[in-house]
Amino acid sequence: MKKLSVAVSLAVLALVAAACGTSGGGDSAAKAGSSTGFSAPDLPKLDKLGAGEGKLSVLAWPGYAEDGSNDPKVDWVTPFEKQTGCQVTVKTFGTSDEAVTLMKTGQYDVVSASGDATLRLIAGGQVEPVNTDLVPNYAGVYSFLKNRPWNSVNGQMYGIPHGWGANLLMWRTDKVKPAPTSWGVVFDANSPYKGTVTAYDSPIYIADAAMYLMATKPDLGIKNPYALDDKQFAATVDLLKTQKTLVSEYWSDYLKEVQAFTSANSVVGTTWQVIANVATGEKVPVQVTVPTEGVTGWSDTWMVSATSKHKNCAYQWLNHIISPQANAAVAEYFGEAPANGKACALTADKSHCTTYHAGDATYAQKIWYWTTPIAQCLDGRTDVKCTDYSKWTQAWTQIKG
Repeated sequence: MKKLSVAVSLAVLALVAAACGTSGGGDSAAKAGSSTGFSAPDLPKLDKLGAGEGKLSVLAWPGYAEDGSNDPKVDWVTPFEKQTGCQVTVKTFGTSDEAVTLMKTGQYDVVSASGDATLRLIAGGQVEPVNTDLVPNYAGVYSFLKNRPWNSVNGQMYGIPHGWGANLLMWRTDKVKPAPTSWGVVFDANSPYKGTVTAYDSPIYIADAAMYLMATKPDLGIKNPYALDDKQFAATVDLLKTQKTLVSEYWSDYLKEVQAFTSANSVVGTTWQVIANVATGEKVPVQVTVPTEGVTGWSDTWMVSATSKHKNCAYQWLNHIISPQANAAVAEYFGEAPANGKACALTADKSHCTTYHAGDATYAQKIWYWTTPIAQCLDGRTDVKCTDYSKWTQAWTQIKG
């Protein structure tokens, strides 16, 4: 577990940061196929590959562009450099907000962006459309990750899917009986586990509450947990204020959540599969599930800077990082499902893709992936304005008090 914990810590650094945004998944998003109520700047995409420029500046979550400096055995940058002649420099970031700010400088060629950053980067003109025909390994990417609201606009891809995962419900099997099947166990004011519920500490968690209301309060008319008008948003905030009386702690550090479940200070709440794996490895009796209302989650995308002077190297990187070999290495090190189905045969842990439901389109369909909430309602409504992310941030501060 020591080796796993090192990888987990890197993964969580990335995922905690990613949580400052939102998503759009589930059935309605799948039917939409790409962002609705959203327009992108008219930028060209690369029409053909040329010779590499010899340099590439990568902006990435920790754990996504390892060059062996953290662990000599963990290195998928050096093989890329040897193969292409593109010398790579890597800058890691701690939050999606930081990534967006850094991309505005124009100093980076590619970025690994989560759904809470992608639309901002597209709308701001920091990233350009991607010509997937120039990325041969794109063919191996699961179809259910392509042309989604957080990585495309009107059917045009703006990046290459990388890895994905779900925010699950976890509970201690010796304390919580019967096994829960609904998020009601953490949201219902009459939950028998009052004072031992844990919740994710981020404005993005508002989407989890909205998803629950979408299933339990259909009269509110919520169709997408990231597209909330004023009435829907107010109801969601009220639910979270009520939930606060149940919460033992809000977590953003995976170690603290493991400790809370170990001591039974928390016995039920939201988590990630990788955290459940660590807790189980430390003999904490926990299980996870996808509740009947569904789950939120993340799907990350590699994107190309609109101002990059090294676009040939950038495209070679996109093809490399989504190759079966590199995608397997990243997914296993980071703790997520790979995007390339061929990666599953190459993971050291042969059960990795089963554990993370890598090729399970039905499982993936249950996830509402992080996507930035914007004033244009992502559910397609045009007669009202929806609450944007700045309002989510303000509300989260009020909810926690």
